[in-house]
Amino acid sequence: MKLAYPIVLTPAENGYSVYVPDLDINTEGDSLADAIAMASDAIGLWGITKQDMGDQIPAPSETLPVCSSGETAAYALVDFDAYRRANDMRTVRKNVTLQSWLNDMAEKAGMNFSQVLQEALKQRLGVTDR
Repeated sequence: MKLAYPIVLTPAENGYSVYVPDLDINTEGDSLADAIAMASDAIGLWGITKQDMGDQIPAPSETLPVCSSGETAAYALVDFDAYRRANDMRTVRKNVTLQSWLNDMAEKAGMNFSQVLQEALKQRLGVTDR
């Protein structure tokens, strides 16, 4: 789901501060481009966190906010689905069952069970690291 949220950019000592009025969040960037990118990142993180909590992501305003002198309004684009795929690296616990003799051999070999399972699943599914 791609959305464009209005943002307000304010020149600061070391770049720009950014305010996202629809979500009442702030961030900053070293340059104008960095500030807009940081706004997209902040919105993406905010959005997937809200989804994880069972909340809906509010639709963005369709108009740019009125700015004070020196401020600039723009849009920050975020694709929540792509953001989740790129940044959702949380881990989940899985309980597995294996034969005792295999467990003993793997432990004696110092194998990391989580790593071995991840590698096997990636190979079986034909995927690589993100």
